[in-house]
Amino acid sequence: MAKITTIIDIGSNSMRMVVFKKSSRFAFHLLNETKSKVKISQGSYENNGILQDIPLQRAFDTLKSFLQIAKNLKSRKILCVATSALRDAPNGKDFVKKVSKEIGLNIKIIEGQKEAYFGAISSLNMLCNKSFISVDIGGGSTEFGFVEDKKILQTVSLKIGTVRMQELYFKNNDIEGAKEYIIKQLDTLPKTSLQSIVGLGGSARALSRIILAKDNYCLNVLHGFEYEVSNNMELFNNIINAKDTETLKKLEVRKDRYDTIKEGTLIFQTILEYFNTKTVVTSGVGVREGVYLSDILRTQNHKFPANFNVSVRSLLDRFTFDDKQTAYLGNNVSKIFDILKPLHNLDEKYKKILITASKLQQIGLALDFYKNTQNSSEFVLNGLQYGFSHQSRVLISTIIKFSKKSLPKDTDLVTFKNLLPKLEILQWLSFMISLNIALNSEYSKVQYEYKLEDEVLKIKSNQDLYIVKKAVKKIETPKNISVVL
Repeated sequence: MAKITTIIDIGSNSMRMVVFKKSSRFAFHLLNETKSKVKISQGSYENNGILQDIPLQRAFDTLKSFLQIAKNLKSRKILCVATSALRDAPNGKDFVKKVSKEIGLNIKIIEGQKEAYFGAISSLNMLCNKSFISVDIGGGSTEFGFVEDKKILQTVSLKIGTVRMQELYFKNNDIEGAKEYIIKQLDTLPKTSLQSIVGLGGSARALSRIILAKDNYCLNVLHGFEYEVSNNMELFNNIINAKDTETLKKLEVRKDRYDTIKEGTLIFQTILEYFNTKTVVTSGVGVREGVYLSDILRTQNHKFPANFNVSVRSLLDRFTFDDKQTAYLGNNVSKIFDILKPLHNLDEKYKKILITASKLQQIGLALDFYKNTQNSSEFVLNGLQYGFSHQSRVLISTIIKFSKKSLPKDTDLVTFKNLLPKLEILQWLSFMISLNIALNSEYSKVQYEYKLEDEVLKIKSNQDLYIVKKAVKKIETPKNISVVL
């Protein structure tokens, strides 16, 4: 596959482009993301679905600009998909032919089930949730993916969309009629006991962004943000019933969402009520990422290999210099965790967190040796985007931050207190990663033997490691444990 790939998604409301760069077989990172609110379906639902000239020209001009960006970024492969807007329109294929002939871009019109599938595979690969319903509200349709234990059971597309609702119902302020229409559509979906929804698309993200601000959430990250539905129904009602843009502004709605936020909120709220949803997880990925993943994972049943995380691998590819050192740090800290289990008694999930932190703690060296711990911590907080909950992301960053310092105290954890485990757990994790780093102070990848006697950790090697011994002596330990090398 090409090293740099561009994905273009032509939606009913917005057109989006993403450019990805591969760093190894399955790892990649985002080079560019561009969005244009073209509204290609504007006026079509009142004209027998026929796309109108002015929106079509906006779409054409946008595609030309997208291609220019892709060319300037040296993209060698371009995949362009179109969803509800073009598949529903009688003149959709005419536009496809015009684009192909005049600017050389091949547009693939995808069916609704395929669109839903792309949204589902992006969610199951790029979030840590195993069972959920993915819901992608677009301008002309809404796609559903039913996922249980990381398996896509079914995908469905319904003709519910913000632009469609606006032109058919909201122009006449017929909110009840819109809701009745939505429920009739939802009645055709398969029955399910799933009560967690992954929200994709602009409407779901806009609502999550409002909730982030309302709750003064400590991490300014949408992807992976989770909230309780019951705590936000009043907000949804206030948005739906807002009389003017001034009211929407007071509700923290962004200006670029004024035109479709009421319709999108009604659709989303009705879906949440229909499935008796308890929690919503926000997805920062969607159809575009699904198209890309289906391409690079075509030999893997569209799933990353077991124990693979795309963000971890991408950061290691780009910002570490020695894969053997990284592997050693992960393996050695695993041994430390296991030998100390009788003392710390931590859940096995923290072992995975500790291994990830140990592998990533060197990435800050790519920027500056003297501030490498701080740089690594910040890199992780901002760059560990996919496959981790917010809690895990913050925890890994915090462990790295205290990997070469004294043990963290309560006053050090104020900012992310609501996302972090109790102090005792953090101190144990901080101690173990600090010990791991100290034992590799000479970069020798020494194979140590560990033995725990009462509260004494005895470490044995067949080498005389002067620098290592000095580094180990400086480590602050939790409780009464002592370390002998």
